[in-house]
Amino acid sequence: MNIVQIIPATPSDILTLQSIGRQTFFETFAESNTEENMAKYLEEGFSVEKLTAELTHPDSSFYFAVANDQVIGYLKINRGASQTELQSNKALEIERIYVLKAYHGKNIGQRLYEKAMQLAEEQQVEYVWLGVWEENPRAIRFYKKNGFVAFDKHIFKLGEDEQTDILMKRSLP
Repeated sequence: MNIVQIIPATPSDILTLQSIGRQTFFETFAESNTEENMAKYLEEGFSVEKLTAELTHPDSSFYFAVANDQVIGYLKINRGASQTELQSNKALEIERIYVLKAYHGKNIGQRLYEKAMQLAEEQQVEYVWLGVWEENPRAIRFYKKNGFVAFDKHIFKLGEDEQTDILMKRSLP
């Protein structure tokens, strides 16, 4: 694998974002959810309309991890009013870090995480927070390793299934 670049996604990348979003979400969660709930969430959560609204929101940003001219993962961060829960101007939310399964264990998620932390430092926020499914031990370990601690929970609806996300945060110096 050549050098991995982390580059911003633009509105012209909407179909690429939809494709990587659907593929990585499916790879991550299909085994643990019903086919019906996955299909419903992939259709609604990754529709061109929804992604366009997210991608063009002034307080949200997407970044692609690119290797050999192929998008292999992505990051979504939210600030201010675009945050899914807390909506604090002193915080930055990591809403999504997803990497193609074929690239797990190759430090791609860490690179995307480091980009989010770079942006948090540049924006001088007090803390970074996120939600992670309680049934995703791999992601929970990743965030704990990077200094995040659990502070609350919330419900995430996947299709018709209500699931519990652990809310985690990391304070910045």
